[in-house]
Formats: sequence, C-alpha cells, structure tokens
Amino acid sequence: MDAVLWIVLGVVLAVAEIFTTTLFLIMFAAGAFAAAGAAALGAPVGVQAIVFAGVSALTVLAVRPTLRRHQRSALASGEQPFGVEAIEGSSALVLERVDADSGLVKIDGELWSARSYDAGQVFDPGERVQVIQVRGVTALVWRDDISSSGELPEAKR
Repeated sequence: MDAVLWIVLGVVLAVAEIFTTTLFLIMFAAGAFAAAGAAALGAPVGVQAIVFAGVSALTVLAVRPTLRRHQRSALASGEQPFGVEAIEGSSALVLERVDADSGLVKIDGELWSARSYDAGQVFDPGERVQVIQVRGVTALVWRDDISSSGELPEAKR
C-alpha cells in the first residue's frame, strides 16, 4: 500500500511540473518513485522517507544545475543561436498588413503570424521589417530602418 501512495505522489508532482515548467517538482517526483521502489522491496516507512529525501536532494543538487545550464539561451551562453532565437533580429518581408492585432510576414522562406512591436506602427505588404522578439508563434516586428539610423528599439539595446 505504501508503494501505491508514493507512486501517486510521484505522478501528482510530475503532472504539477507540467504546469510550472521549472524543472524543480520533477526532482521530487523522482524521489517519490525511488521511495515507491523502496516500499515495494519492503522497507519500513522511515527508510522510505530517507530514500525520498535523499534521492530528491541528490537530483536537485546534481541534475538541476546541469539542466539549468542547458536551458540558458544560446545568446547568453555565447553559442550559435538556433530555432526561434535565430529568428530574432532577422529581416522579414510583410505579406499581409501588420498592425498591433494581426499580420503575416515571411522570414527566411517561412510564413509567420506577426504583430507590430509598437502598437502605433502599421506595415503594408512589400515593406521590410525586423523581427524584434518572438512570442509563441507570433513575430513582433519593427520598421527595418537599422541601415539608415543604426538604432534598435529600446527593448533590444
């Protein structure tokens, strides 16, 4: 019966991790599953608690720093950006009118939904814009006037 309780606790913690995405609760879920293993082998409740605490502590101290190091952005770690990070800062062609609510741009041959980074700016089809930030699947764009002024919007400085 103890093993089932530990498994339920582990599953609850793992599901809760899905909603927090901090990679912290999953460490305790691993401890709960280890304690379930100890319970299945017939260990007393005190030993189960020690296994839970020990495995949880070891995963927090040993595994989490490695996960966090790999979680840092490529730009922060000095590596070559890829994925969404590689798109930020690139140039895009407006295909459908872009304003604060909607729009469509082409970035490196791919179609992206877009919104204006500055709610007051509106871009017409054919204009060149710069991708300032990507939120989900939407590119936030700014007028591509870097070549003339050399300045980025305040958020990218």
